[in-house]
Amino acid sequence: MTLSVIIVNYKVPYFLQLCLQSVTRALEYIDAEIIVVDNASQDFSVSMVQQYFPDVKLIANTTNSGFSKANNQGVAQAKGEYICILNPDTVLPENCFSTLLKFAQSVTNIGAIGIRLIDGTGNYLPESKRNLPTINVSVQKFTGNTSTYYANQLAQDEIGEVPVLVGAFMFIKKQVYMDSGGFDEDYFMYGEDIDLSYTLNKKGFSNYYYGKITAVHFKGESSIKDKIYAQRFFGAMHIFHKKHFSKGVISDWILGLVLKLSSISYSLPKSKKKSEPPISNFYLVSEDLKSKDTMRLNLEKELEVISLAQVKKAMLTNSFVVFDLKTLKITAIIDAMTLLKNNQNRFRIRPSNCNFIAGSDSSTDRGEIQIW
Repeated sequence: MTLSVIIVNYKVPYFLQLCLQSVTRALEYIDAEIIVVDNASQDFSVSMVQQYFPDVKLIANTTNSGFSKANNQGVAQAKGEYICILNPDTVLPENCFSTLLKFAQSVTNIGAIGIRLIDGTGNYLPESKRNLPTINVSVQKFTGNTSTYYANQLAQDEIGEVPVLVGAFMFIKKQVYMDSGGFDEDYFMYGEDIDLSYTLNKKGFSNYYYGKITAVHFKGESSIKDKIYAQRFFGAMHIFHKKHFSKGVISDWILGLVLKLSSISYSLPKSKKKSEPPISNFYLVSEDLKSKDTMRLNLEKELEVISLAQVKKAMLTNSFVVFDLKTLKITAIIDAMTLLKNNQNRFRIRPSNCNFIAGSDSSTDRGEIQIW
C-alpha cells in the first residue's frame, strides 16, 4: 500500500465529515487507507464514521489519550509506505497526495513535508512553516515579535527546506517516522510537531515546505483558546527545551518560570473583537444553477444561487458565501476563498449530501456549524 492517512478526532464530528470527504477525493487514484482515531469524543463522531465511511479503519478510544499517543496508535496499524498526519478540521485539494508522492520520491534524504495552510477566511497561516523555537526565539514570540519564529526566509508559495512543520499536516515515510520515534508521548497536545521536526533534522533528514499546495485549516476546532490551552501550549514548550536544550536544573527552573508567566499573561482577558458589519449579500455557489436553495439556515434572506465564475467576476464583498461541495472541486473553492479574502466575506462549505454547512471566521476561535 502506498499511503495511510491518520486523523485523530476529538469532538468535531461535522468538521471530520467534511475532512473525510476531501481526503476521499484526494485518494481517488491512490492505493491508500484512512485511519481515524477517536479520542473518546462521546458524541456521534464514531457512529458518523461507521455510517458514512464504512471503509475507514476506526479506532475508538475509551479515554482521551492525547494527540501524540493517538497518532502513534494509528501509525502502528498503518500499512502504507507513506503516512500523513492530518487534523480533522482540514480540507484538502484533490491533487494534494498525488503531487506530494511525486515530490517525495524525487528528493533524497527527505524527512517530513508540510503544505501551505489557510484559515476559514482565506488568509495564510504562518505556522505552516516555522524556525526552531530556541529560548531567544520563543521569548521574542511571547513578547509579540514573530519575525524569527516563522520561517519567513521562504515565501508562502515557495518550495524549500524549513526547520519546523505544523502537526495539522505532516507527510512522511512511515519507516522514517518509526525510526525517529514518532511523536513523543510526553506531549499531550502541542509541541509534538516541533519535537518531531527537530528530531528528524538531528538524524540528518531535511523537512520540506511545499507551498504550491494549499489546504484549509479551520484551526482550533478541538481546543478553545483558554487557560487550559495556554497551560498545555507553554507546558509543551517547557518539555521541548528541557529535552533538547537543558543547561541544568537552575536554567530549567528559570525557563519554567518564564513560560509560566507567559501562560498567565496569555490567559488574561483579551480586548473584545470589533463587531463585524452586517452581511448584505447571501450566495450559494454551485455549478448547478437550476438548483434551489433548500437550506433553512435562519439567515436574513434566501441564498441566491450563482456560479463560481460569477463569484470571481463579481469580486464579492460583504457577503455570506456557501460553497456547494456536491458540484465544485475543492481546489476551486480554495482558490475562490484566497481571491476573495479580506473583503469582509464569510465563507462556508456544504459537504455533499449533508444537512449542514461548516466554516470559521477567525483562526483563534472555534468555527461554526449551521444545521437545517
